[in-house]
Amino acid sequence: MSKLAGLLERLDIEPLDVDLYRGFSPRDGRPRIFGGLVAAQSLVAACRTIEGRVAHSLHGYFLRAGDTSVPVLYHVDRIRDGRSFATRRIVAKQHGKAIFNMSVSFQAPEEGLEHQIAMPDAPPPDGVPTNVERLRAYRERSQHPAIDFLLKLDRPIQRREVDHVDLLDPAPHEGSQRMWFRAEGELGDDPVLHQAVLTYASDYGLLESSFNHHGHSFLTEKLIIASLDHAVWFHQDVRADQWMLYVTQSPRTSGGRGLNFGHIYSEEGVLLASVAQEGLMRIRKPK
Repeated sequence: MSKLAGLLERLDIEPLDVDLYRGFSPRDGRPRIFGGLVAAQSLVAACRTIEGRVAHSLHGYFLRAGDTSVPVLYHVDRIRDGRSFATRRIVAKQHGKAIFNMSVSFQAPEEGLEHQIAMPDAPPPDGVPTNVERLRAYRERSQHPAIDFLLKLDRPIQRREVDHVDLLDPAPHEGSQRMWFRAEGELGDDPVLHQAVLTYASDYGLLESSFNHHGHSFLTEKLIIASLDHAVWFHQDVRADQWMLYVTQSPRTSGGRGLNFGHIYSEEGVLLASVAQEGLMRIRKPK
């Protein structure tokens, strides 16, 4: 099975009853379910309960670490169906407890005023090393077990970090960080699938903006990091199998948390989606 086919299979969640679905996660050695997968499966569950409207925003909270050894049950609550907007609430559960909840707002197609902020300059994606190439270079420098683990993971999303921070010797990085990404293959024409894949991929690299600012990477042993919430606003139709530039920045860290914002542009410079996430960023106390 190809890398992308595995993700698409997991996004095709199983209907169990009215407004009840079951999703699975890969047994790939992760200590917990990847948050982007739970958010993407929740979005798919919500979209299965509505017609004639497209998701324009989602807002979710990570409540407990997901267990990769058991399925996730997704219950959809049809909060509201109006003439222009509709709302769905999704609760993801394992072992009888909620691990994630999310609200999704849908809107019927509508014309209106338009503007956007310009995409920052960035070198073309083909001129930027892939993350796999960078990891292979790290493997020549270090025997850190996390590098071997990351090299073994399936990667349905290809990523190319323009503003890469050295994982082994991170220097403080202020300002925005840019990353090209796209699905590792064609996705067809289902708009829900493209939104779900973008939601999945938007959880990559976002938290780094906050702790990279302070000279840390996710390999910093004294740093405890975890996503607390996740929000996406879709500004128009997206093609997640075409190159997109993810521009992220962290305006504030405090209270053991880091706030991060992101903008996702098409290669032509169209702002497709905006993202926000707050994450736990706690310094481990010495024993």
